[in-house]
Amino acid sequence: MEIQKCLILGSGPAGYTAAIYAARAGLSPVVYEGLQPGGQLTTTTEIENFPGYPDGVDANDMMEQLRKQAERFGTEVRSSMATAADLDQRPFVLTFDDGTKVATHTLIIATGATAKYLGLDDEKKYSGMGVSACATCDGFFYRKKRVAVVGGGDTACEEASYLAGLAEKVYMIVRKPYLRASQAMQERVANDPKIEILFETNTLGLYGDGGVEGAHLVYRKGETDERRYDLAIDGFFLAIGHKPNSELFAQWLELDEHGYIMTEGATPRTKVQGVFAAGDVADPLYRQAITAAASGCKAAIEAERYLKENGL
Repeated sequence: MEIQKCLILGSGPAGYTAAIYAARAGLSPVVYEGLQPGGQLTTTTEIENFPGYPDGVDANDMMEQLRKQAERFGTEVRSSMATAADLDQRPFVLTFDDGTKVATHTLIIATGATAKYLGLDDEKKYSGMGVSACATCDGFFYRKKRVAVVGGGDTACEEASYLAGLAEKVYMIVRKPYLRASQAMQERVANDPKIEILFETNTLGLYGDGGVEGAHLVYRKGETDERRYDLAIDGFFLAIGHKPNSELFAQWLELDEHGYIMTEGATPRTKVQGVFAAGDVADPLYRQAITAAASGCKAAIEAERYLKENGL
């Protein structure tokens, strides 16, 4: 079985930044791309808020540049996905979907989080063309336009409030007759003249030629006063939560109630020495490319220190 100094799971901004720093430190890291090469970022189109790109950059182009930068310093990138882990052994042992097993002295988990969707075919059809799961990432493109936010929790209220600062009109599509958000967040959206809450409403589909132009909605579905109608919008934002890709490590690492990996304070250190978590898999709060990249940097520095301290 091959033994590596540093193995990185995930190829988003966190994974590739960790690889750049680890490679420059002489750790010869191996990155496993996982299910979504380039990470969650590649589900959007143009990125305008990552420093260093004054004219914006295509998400796939930026991730390809990060990959080349990591490879330039000696990172090896592999396309397999981890299917099993054993963090009891030293070195740790990972099993991949091609059947191979790899041992590693340090492990950086940068597997990200997956946005939850309603399951509509139109969500895939209009991905990057009006459908988004990140208002902070894509809200800028909807200045002076009409958008809808799906969800009734704190995240949905935060997204709606953020978008209200940019858009002409924000609709909140809430399937229940009430908001699940905290009282403070409920008051914030209720008092914003740009936000209109559509209670007891479900989305049946989206429509538009080359991009989202509206949503097919139903009010009080299945009830005697059910009403179906179309709502003209330019953007459709999902705010019903994210699912961190942490299941593989639940046996060994401490997870919060939503499945995010818990780390020590502001560090990427987990409860298992030599295992570090970076990016969205450990970040329920910010979920930005720049913060993911920063945490990847921290994880690589911590991995280098761990190896030195243990003479590995």
